[in-house]
Amino acid sequence: MKRLQWFGAVAVAALCAMPGAQAQISDNSVRIGVLNDMSGPYKDLAGPGSVLAAQMAAEDFGGKVLGAPIEIVSADHQNKPDVGSGIARKWFDVDQVDAIADVPTSSVGMTVQEVSREKQKIFLISGAASAAFTGKACSPYSIQTSDDTTALSAGTTKAVVKSGADTWFFLTADYAFGHTLQKESTRTIEANGGKVLGSVAHPQNASDFSSYLLTAQASGAKAVGLASSGNDTTTAMKQAVEFGLMEKGQRLVGLNLTIAEIHSLGLQNAHGVQLTESFYWDMNDQAREWSKRYFARFGKMPTREHAMAYVTILHYLRAIEAAKTDEPKAVMVMMKSTPMKFFGEQGPIREDGRFVHDLRLFEVKSPAESKYPWDYYKQVAVIPGDQAFGSLEESECPLVKKTK
Repeated sequence: MKRLQWFGAVAVAALCAMPGAQAQISDNSVRIGVLNDMSGPYKDLAGPGSVLAAQMAAEDFGGKVLGAPIEIVSADHQNKPDVGSGIARKWFDVDQVDAIADVPTSSVGMTVQEVSREKQKIFLISGAASAAFTGKACSPYSIQTSDDTTALSAGTTKAVVKSGADTWFFLTADYAFGHTLQKESTRTIEANGGKVLGSVAHPQNASDFSSYLLTAQASGAKAVGLASSGNDTTTAMKQAVEFGLMEKGQRLVGLNLTIAEIHSLGLQNAHGVQLTESFYWDMNDQAREWSKRYFARFGKMPTREHAMAYVTILHYLRAIEAAKTDEPKAVMVMMKSTPMKFFGEQGPIREDGRFVHDLRLFEVKSPAESKYPWDYYKQVAVIPGDQAFGSLEESECPLVKKTK
């Protein structure tokens, strides 16, 4: 089947490649807005750390693109869709922001994507994880580089089911991301012969999981899946240890864990947990070099979201340089036609906006196995990108045109 780019892509690409094309930067600057949770449950996942990652990307690019200064602005969306969309509108309409990046919390991300679509401005989704961003809700002005719900659930869930934990109960964050993560995980569980016995939904930033954990315990499920993120996952895991769920034979599975949560929990509480991530600071020489520079300025190792904000913004800046303009359609053509570099690796960005790359299944080390600070993971397997993410042939994105 032949896949077609959205209308005008070929013409714009040809225009950008014409000899003598002049560099054009609107308002003589390239302004990138980092929008995320700066003070709530996802502060450690993204927060100020993503702002630093964006600043490092601008600095590593040289501080200018096509002679125009690169500016990084930031704001707190408070995990509220109306707040996020309001900031996005002001940034695009008043503050001359050219692109918005990060935006964890998929419900907020969806409203920002609609503003981006309406204003025909670029949205770099390096934080929000719902696979719907490149499905039915896909936009010609967005790319999604964050590990999505399909990828996050597939590796971990399949490995746990295959190891014998074939009955599950979910504690699910009650918003788009959590429900999508449970749905994707359920599909993987059932496809591999497992069964979901039940689930409970909890509010975002919950402080007491006791009733939810008692329900999970009473279900008799071999695995309790945490379809949540940030402080929700950390709080649930700490209270699960206090309740003795693991001691009583149930396995706790974090479906969206990052190194920030592992650091908060400590290896004594988290060891043995399996999780899927695209980035680990100690995974190769390139990751170590950047992460040590990041640590020197932030005092913590970067999460995968911090790392993804960095490489995504660099990719955006390279696309502006190649297109010789910051005009959104021309830049999107360049971003999709050029593989994105990712700490010594690279992957394509498909026409639905999905960045496809390998992920890794890790197991958290025991305290005895850890040899130096932040030495938390051991790699169990590599999950190829074409297996981790949903296939383009199955995509519901209207940008993906298929002909026989």
